[in-house]
Amino acid sequence: MKIFMDTEFTGLHKNTTLISIGLVAENGHTFYAELTDFNKGQIDNWLQENVINHLYLNEDQYERSLRSSYEEFETVGCTSHVEGELRWWLKQFDKVEIWSDCLSYDWVLFNNVFGHAFKIPENVYYIPFDICTVFKLKGIDPDISREDFTSSLVAGTKHNALYDALVIKACYEKLMGLSEVAN
Repeated sequence: MKIFMDTEFTGLHKNTTLISIGLVAENGHTFYAELTDFNKGQIDNWLQENVINHLYLNEDQYERSLRSSYEEFETVGCTSHVEGELRWWLKQFDKVEIWSDCLSYDWVLFNNVFGHAFKIPENVYYIPFDICTVFKLKGIDPDISREDFTSSLVAGTKHNALYDALVIKACYEKLMGLSEVAN
């Protein structure tokens, strides 16, 4: 199962911390978590305006999640809480490929949720995949606006991890549709 992932974090530096994570499976099931233990001292004006202001879960959902459905799962909590919920959500799939966009930070932060790379769930393939590379291989500028490329009306706000994961999925689907037409 391909799962499209995006993260929001406290900056492009080695000590960054995870703010939120969004995942969308091929079958449409979603996972979204907002973390409460990110380094608030690393939040600058840009992050406040473009990321923090677009978080939408509230304190009433803090470290509480209803495990009644894999389809649209949301949670708020510290990293260890999110780890447990993400492990539970990923169990629904036999094998998982993680796809992201400019995934350098996303993949490291995904691994950090579990402690490190050797602790990710066994059903998650240890090699992640990047749609930037697919854009390049298809002869499309990898810096293209993802929203312009998909021409889709994905609901949400840019720089929200779940919205961005939905856009990544739409890009992947369009890119793979282009390859089928060429064959």
